[in-house]
Amino acid sequence: MELTGRFRVQDRVAACRPDMPDVGGAVANKEPSRSLLWPAVLVGIGVAGSLDEIVLHQLLRWHHFYDRGSQAAGLIADGIFHLGSTAALGIGLVLLVQRWHSGRGPLRQSAAGILLGAGGFNLYDGTIQHKLLGLHQVRAGAPNNLPYDLVFIGVAAVLLLAGLLLLRATGSPSATPGRAVRT
Repeated sequence: MELTGRFRVQDRVAACRPDMPDVGGAVANKEPSRSLLWPAVLVGIGVAGSLDEIVLHQLLRWHHFYDRGSQAAGLIADGIFHLGSTAALGIGLVLLVQRWHSGRGPLRQSAAGILLGAGGFNLYDGTIQHKLLGLHQVRAGAPNNLPYDLVFIGVAAVLLLAGLLLLRATGSPSATPGRAVRT
């Protein structure tokens, strides 16, 4: 058997010809039909992380990703965080554009996913990283962090709720189990 690229020649031929038996490799060659939702969630996480890094870490200098160590540790942690959020944004955008071009769902579904990703990320950041783990506060050194926490977590909750409502309006099966998808 001759191998060409990632898949054997006979597998590629079998994927194109239904009369030939599938020997297993052709299934990996077929692109699964997936929605715009999950790539959009990844975009939302990337957008929220990047905005957090750019606005709160760099422009306002309110905190670092990790505030319990030295300034150098905080800057290194910020850099790693920024790389991660940029990677999430880039990968999400590539996947979203690929699926959008192949007609894989309503545009409202992607908008819902972006809101869900951004809101979910900020809710996680505000509750787990800020409060539970104490990695940093919204505004380090503030005499009272409660107003900052309430606004940060409140905005996250609004984004998450807006994403859920928009997803429900699209009729997505993942949003409303047991209901039919509207077209």
